[in-house]
This record gives sequence, C-alpha cells and structure tokens, in this order.
Amino acid sequence: MPISFAATCLRAILYILLITGIAQGVYYEALYLPETRFSEQGFIELAQTGLLALSTLLLLYLRVGLRELPDVSLLLLAFVASSLVREQDALLDVYVFDGAWQLLVALIILPSLYSVIRHRRGFAAQFAGYANSLSFGLFTAGFLTTYVFSRLYGRQEFWRAVLQENYLRDFKSAAEEVVELFGYALILIAMFELVLLARRWALARRAD
Repeated sequence: MPISFAATCLRAILYILLITGIAQGVYYEALYLPETRFSEQGFIELAQTGLLALSTLLLLYLRVGLRELPDVSLLLLAFVASSLVREQDALLDVYVFDGAWQLLVALIILPSLYSVIRHRRGFAAQFAGYANSLSFGLFTAGFLTTYVFSRLYGRQEFWRAVLQENYLRDFKSAAEEVVELFGYALILIAMFELVLLARRWALARRAD
C-alpha cells in the first residue's frame, strides 16, 4: 500500500517539530536552568527517558496490538527497554541497589535472545522484510548515532585537546548527551515508522 504525498509531508512536519522541540529544550536548559543543567534531573536526561519510553510503548503495541513481526519486535523491544533501564542507572543505584540496572538488563536481554535464537527461522524471514524498510534505516542511524558516534565524540581526551586550558567537563557532557538524545529521537521515529508499516501490512492482508 503506497504512502500518499500528503501523508509523507505530514510525517515530515511532525518529525521536524519533534527535532526542533528537542533542540529548543536543550537550548532552554543551557540558558535558563543552571541548577539542573546536564544533570540527571535536567531536560536532556528526562527527554532521553521519554523518547525511550515512547519507543517501548510503540513496540508493545506492535507485539500485543498488531501482532506483527513477533520475533523482530521482541529483539527491538529488548534493546529499547534495556536502553530505558540503563538511562535510569543513577536512580536504581540510589533507590534499589548498586548495579541494579545490570541485573534488570540481563533479565530483559537473555530471555529475549533465547526466544529469538529458538525461532531463528521466523526471525530471519521477518527481518528480510524489515531490512528493506525506512524504519530499519532510521533505526540503524539512531543506533550508530547513540551507541557509536556519541561515545567516540564524547571522549575526554578529544575535548581536552580542543578546549585545552578552557576544558570543563560540562562541555564534554553536553556534547555527548545531546548527540545521544538525537540518536534516541531517530530510534523513536524509526519505531513510529515501523508501527505504520505493520498497520499497512495488516490492512493489505485484510483486503486480500
């Protein structure tokens, strides 16, 4: 089922508004919220949690509501949910116990991997369809932005070399966390596109 030009424009506008809102939030945090700037209570950290939580809900809807791509969606859900737990590491260390997030991530990842490996043929068949979608391209871009580029870009040695005697950890933290936030936004857009794709598949099957 082809996507209409109007629908494409509407989605493009929504994505532009999302990225603009994130950028403005970072801007206002830096300028007007010095007491929480780049902290666990700041806009960036809360936005990261919000984006991952929305991505998790979309994947739950895909699995439970639409019942599409069960094995692919399980692996994606495990990844996104684990990232969401990882973002709460400071809170979990304080209010649960030190290292709690590692245990929770293991409880999410290990059963999911077992299920995917057990149903590897189904996963491979589902992935063949997903790999040729816009969602997969966006997810890959988000993954590389957050989990590869932001880590390398945020290296302390790099920022010490750039800023020299003007080095402050806030510069490094701001650069790394903002890039990471953008990556999470791409992942959210990817999950939204995946839900729309799954809905089109479901409607096409009903039409047949």
